[in-house]
Amino acid sequence: MLPEKQGKTVQKKLLPRLRFPEFKNDGKWEVKRLGEVFIKINKLVEEDNTASYKPVAVGEKGLRLREEIFDKDLTKNVGKYKVFPFYSVCFGLGSKSLAVAVNDIENSYYCVSNAYKIYKVKNQVNIKLLKYYIELVRNKWGKKILIQSSRQGKSIDENILFDTAIPVPSLPEQQKIAACLSSLDDLITAERQKLELLKAHKKGLLQNLFPQEGETVPKLRFPEFKKDGEWEVKKLGEISENIMYGMNAAAVEFDGENKYIRITDIDENTRLFSPNPLTSPYGQLDDKYLLKVGDILFARTGASVGKSYLHQKENGRFYFAGFLIRFTIKNAIPYFVYLQTLTEQYQKWVSKTSMRSGQPGINAEQYKLFTIFIPPTIREQQKITACLLSLDDLITAQTQKIELLQQHKKGLLQGLFPKMEEN
Repeated sequence: MLPEKQGKTVQKKLLPRLRFPEFKNDGKWEVKRLGEVFIKINKLVEEDNTASYKPVAVGEKGLRLREEIFDKDLTKNVGKYKVFPFYSVCFGLGSKSLAVAVNDIENSYYCVSNAYKIYKVKNQVNIKLLKYYIELVRNKWGKKILIQSSRQGKSIDENILFDTAIPVPSLPEQQKIAACLSSLDDLITAERQKLELLKAHKKGLLQNLFPQEGETVPKLRFPEFKKDGEWEVKKLGEISENIMYGMNAAAVEFDGENKYIRITDIDENTRLFSPNPLTSPYGQLDDKYLLKVGDILFARTGASVGKSYLHQKENGRFYFAGFLIRFTIKNAIPYFVYLQTLTEQYQKWVSKTSMRSGQPGINAEQYKLFTIFIPPTIREQQKITACLLSLDDLITAQTQKIELLQQHKKGLLQGLFPKMEEN
């Protein structure tokens, strides 16, 4: 029987909400403490074996090779690193979060900084099952361990860690749950790879469907336009009107009608409106700050300088904030112009232009000077726009597919593990 700790009692037998048919008559799950299934290890990488070990970093997303983060070979300096072997768990204590990773990769030779604590897991617990359970409760564990370990400085209080309870079924049921979730993870990984291929395809098209610097025709051109001649070179200011800075208003709780878009509401990767949370501007509203369909916004200062956003009808009634600059496109298809703010050429221009002053920034007059390429006919604009819009639809559909799979996994995690309640 598990002892009571500091007046707290732990449920000793639990049942999950979802269970595979062959285990429905197996009874309730057992409750164990981490101290029962962990064996602390402190093995250092031996000097003559350093070439065999890969240094890894441990964070919210699990394991990452340190050479991928720091872009250099670190294997020559791992002699004093801790070995992080297969079938073990690594814990680290940050200022605001609990770093934890499970090594469930056979024949792996990983090592981590000496600041981490490593625990071998006894064979009575399936390592993949433990990984998924940690994924489910990491934030809960992190809050508990962070608060109670803070009194110990920067180190994890092992008494607190070892006292943490986990639910454990029979080993066959553990293996079944782990196999189910692993197969779902494999599917999610495959779908993510498809998404990355679509994004890479779009990046390649953006690179080749528009002329490069110093050129007046693109490398790739639809057959029906190959004899149409050179593209025209325009400045963004020449094909824009109604150029202005946004309103200087505080963001307040969304009023149900008027949305407020700030730099932080534009997703860094997708350039879509992604507020967290949705807000409205405070005070008297002036319609001159309302966005029209096809308006393009540019971030003018800070780390996100150069970030662009194209306003679309389905997004609704938007007011834009002061650190954004609005351009209303004329005599060109807005999406066609916006696409040119996603190219490598644009990123190079942003990097060069924004650093001309001490504080990174690009003002409206500077944005007006950005080079835009316009083909001889509107039909070619329409063709390129339609091509890339259809690819955007595929990327959106693939992204939604992954999100649904992740939601399904979240539901399975919550259903396949019993809920732990500590009083």
